[in-house]
Amino acid sequence: MNRYPLWKYLVLIIAIVIGVLYALPNVFGEDPSVQITPVRGAVETTEIERQAREVLDEEGKEYIATEVDEERVLIRFRSSDAQVDAADLLRARLGNDVTVALNLAPATPDWLRAINAAPMYLGLDLRGGVHFLMDVDMDAAVTQSLERYQTDFRNQLRQERIRYGRIEVDDDNRIVTRFNDAADRERAYDKLRSEYRELDLAEEERDGQYWLIATVPDEEKDEIQRFAVQQNITTLRNRVNELGVAEPVIQQQGTSRIVVQLPGVQDTARAREIIGTTATLEFRMVDEDHYPYRGEADDPAPPGTVKYPARNPRYGDYVVMEREVMLTGEYIIDASSGIDQETGGPEVNIRLSSAGGDMFNRATRENVGNSMAVVFIETRQETREEDGESVTERVRTEEVINVATIQEPLSNRFRITGLEDSSAARDLALLLRAGSLAAPIDIIEERTVGPSMGQENIDRGVMAVVIGFVLVVLFMAFYYRVFGLIANMALMLNLVFIVAVLSMLQATLTLPGIAGIVLTVGMAVDANVLIFQRIREEIAAGLSPQQAIHSGYAKALSTIADANITTLIAAVVLFLFGSGPIQGFAVTLSIGIVTSMFTAILGTRAVVNLIYGRKRRLTRLAI
Repeated sequence: MNRYPLWKYLVLIIAIVIGVLYALPNVFGEDPSVQITPVRGAVETTEIERQAREVLDEEGKEYIATEVDEERVLIRFRSSDAQVDAADLLRARLGNDVTVALNLAPATPDWLRAINAAPMYLGLDLRGGVHFLMDVDMDAAVTQSLERYQTDFRNQLRQERIRYGRIEVDDDNRIVTRFNDAADRERAYDKLRSEYRELDLAEEERDGQYWLIATVPDEEKDEIQRFAVQQNITTLRNRVNELGVAEPVIQQQGTSRIVVQLPGVQDTARAREIIGTTATLEFRMVDEDHYPYRGEADDPAPPGTVKYPARNPRYGDYVVMEREVMLTGEYIIDASSGIDQETGGPEVNIRLSSAGGDMFNRATRENVGNSMAVVFIETRQETREEDGESVTERVRTEEVINVATIQEPLSNRFRITGLEDSSAARDLALLLRAGSLAAPIDIIEERTVGPSMGQENIDRGVMAVVIGFVLVVLFMAFYYRVFGLIANMALMLNLVFIVAVLSMLQATLTLPGIAGIVLTVGMAVDANVLIFQRIREEIAAGLSPQQAIHSGYAKALSTIADANITTLIAAVVLFLFGSGPIQGFAVTLSIGIVTSMFTAILGTRAVVNLIYGRKRRLTRLAI
């Protein structure tokens, strides 16, 4: 009656072994580490490691070990003080060719890493990390929108073969198109009116010219600004995902601000670089009459052209291009870095949207045999010291990264070669794949949560779990005797399973998540209380101990399922509609409910069956 088949015991044993193995990495903690990254592949990582070892050995700085891969060098230390001292020393001695940052590296043994066992992530309030408060430049969002309208107008009029003089944005943020003929203006008015119903169009005559003036209404400007904030949030989320940060917090604050929290990130320079950078591409035809460029740096660009510096010296110091832009980066929907099979150099493979592919195909079909330049435009924030104070300013960089001859019409898939190194290719692909920011952002607040503060929160959270666990254990042992001890074993196993599942899912544990675990500790014994009380009632009703055990588990099952399923539904709703801390609470609560059902029903029943199931003359139960 109260015996389990062998396979159920095997399932329980396998589950316990897996749970213990995948919960173990959280016991070993993390090593304070220094991460050294070469700037755009300036130095090989193996050479960086050699130099770093020499510096540390020369100064008598002790370290645990060093790890090297293609992208970075990681040096582990025994304490945070040693980590900080070594980082300051390495920054001073290794120069500007590398970026030295603080990091926390899991101290998981190699035999656990071999089975992909890793510690769970800790949130910003536990592990430490970086907090950014960003302000979206709303005026720039409107300006960029006007520039897009300007380019679209030019393409539309050319496609319809309507002659025009010049298209420009005036000081009042109006798009002014000038015509020499009233008939051309009327044709343009009819075409643009049908295509851009959201704009207000007006006609004027000045100095013998016929003007068509397009104005963006205030309602449309508000919509552009709202879209810019939402698009920036999406782009930032994509970039953070590329950084590999688990469970980041990215949300809007007010009308124009965005909060970004990156738990566990100590390399704030790298995070600031990726998050705060606006990067895009422009494709322009090279002015063949001035290529290669032989003028001086201060010489103005010839009329009707623009002049940008070249990143690669083989294209000369500067490249002169036509003012007309063939294609912009907003049509890029995917980008990935790779290796050029012909030269062995780095490349970026780009895929355009269908509209961008059609536009690019038309532009390149008309220019087969001519040279095309790829312009990389980047806007980032830089901080400098001025009169003893830190001054942050926005710096715009415009460089030609590639010049190539168009051999045949290009479509929505092509590649860019001629990049400096694989690191530059990866960064470019990351920024293009994540999307360009709809408007520049200014980091107005940057706050780093140190690991010491996080450790204090962890200690308090663990203390809450321990106190709650001990009180529950004492109550169960006193009130239910042997059955209470069995429930306590299941409760301990339940905590192991929660930690193991969080680790396997690489979920993020936050302070609210710890609160969910504390709540689960109290709820986990509910199922056992229901079962044990039912067993007591069945014994009082005159059933034998064996029948009481069987009946207690069978009759309490539906009540346990109903109670836990309703709580699980509430936890799922919290996760779906909540954000940040609420989701952290919902995750641990949901996992705790599922694991407590497993341990309270299958686990305790297996132990009870093992102790009492084979006793034929069982007269009383220690319950």
